[in-house]
Amino acid sequence: MQTTTSQEANTYDDSLAAVRRAIEAFKGCNEQERQLLQRDVEQLQEMAAKLQSGQVEIVVFGEISTGKSALINALVGNAVAQVHVRGGWTRDVWQMAWDGSGYCVPGFANSQVVLIDTPGLNEVAGAERAEMARTAAARADLVLFVTDSDLNESEYSALQELLASHKPILLVLNKTDLYSEKELDSLLELFRGPRLAGIVEPENVVTAKADPRELEYVIESADGTTRSEWRKPQPDVDALRERILEVLEKDGKALVALNGAMYAADKSDRMGALRIRMRNDRATTIVWSYAVMKSLAVAFNPSAVLDVLGGSAVDVAMVVTLGKVYGIQITTTNARQLVTSIVKAAGWVMIGEAAVSYLSSFFKGMTFGGSTLLSALPQGAAAGYGSYIVGQAARYYFEHGASWGEQGPKKIVTRILDNTDKRSVIEHLKDEIRRKIAANRHTQVESG
Repeated sequence: MQTTTSQEANTYDDSLAAVRRAIEAFKGCNEQERQLLQRDVEQLQEMAAKLQSGQVEIVVFGEISTGKSALINALVGNAVAQVHVRGGWTRDVWQMAWDGSGYCVPGFANSQVVLIDTPGLNEVAGAERAEMARTAAARADLVLFVTDSDLNESEYSALQELLASHKPILLVLNKTDLYSEKELDSLLELFRGPRLAGIVEPENVVTAKADPRELEYVIESADGTTRSEWRKPQPDVDALRERILEVLEKDGKALVALNGAMYAADKSDRMGALRIRMRNDRATTIVWSYAVMKSLAVAFNPSAVLDVLGGSAVDVAMVVTLGKVYGIQITTTNARQLVTSIVKAAGWVMIGEAAVSYLSSFFKGMTFGGSTLLSALPQGAAAGYGSYIVGQAARYYFEHGASWGEQGPKKIVTRILDNTDKRSVIEHLKDEIRRKIAANRHTQVESG
């Protein structure tokens, strides 16, 4: 039976491997995709370095003026974080080592606990800073959500958003020196009650006095005279420190591993979605371009033979171009075979297109090309529609790794035909032909 230690090691290794696979997948991107996804890859590389070193990240999250920076200072024991009387002083996400935490990930000699301060969520014109804070929380292993009062709507919404990241959350009620004992008990009862059930565990609600207000002391001298003196009490973050260490001692390595795996999965999904969107947008443009090209080529070609051959050549060229968009190299011969299989799968629709094209071409041949203008709209639109269907089917084929899957080409093409607004496509192609005719002052055609 595998020991807990070896299971944790395997989980940790699996997490690191997942991050590396996500980075490796980036190598198949084209230059445009690389530019868009570069920051995501850099973040994955940072996560890989984090896992390799055993670094634990604790992000301090919350609204402005709740005392986040003061809390970090109190935990670290030094005035290292900026604290300012005006709210919203923290402008960037930044981090510092918590050398005195007393915790490191087992098996990592250079493991380190890092505290990360973030801008407040409710800063004026601070949407970008709020996004920075959420990004920091996404890669953190543990979240400290700091408040100094009952939760307002934006704080509650932020907590719900954080819940989706599946990170342990410690709710820190700071500035407790501002409350009476009765008021404090009431707030804690509220936080540990039904309102936050399923969001923050009751044992993860802790109190702190990160930057206590000064207190007036009355000092009596030996001669009976008195004087007042203002003194600032020491910060009190003992309950928070103890709870952080309890969580890390129990689940530290598993938390880091799980977070790394989820981070890799989220980044992979995001990068994959962006990549698919970019490729689909590019593919859509290509399909329409070639469909229009085929419409015009077939509509205005006075030669019956060249009509048919030219149309086929356009489809083959389109398929080769689409393959490149999806990172798949396909030869002209294989592209021609793919076009043939799509046409066969489309059945009567393509036969109808071929009939229109053949009759129009035959009419052109009999009149030595004199009927070109009369047949341009129906023949060109029919040919272009066929090319559009071929393009959509080829796009599906390449999207799925040059495979039709278990359904086969006939079902896929049938589904594409069922989901295509034929009238809209035909009218679009006719409009393109009309524009081409209108641009040529030597041609006049009656369209219908």
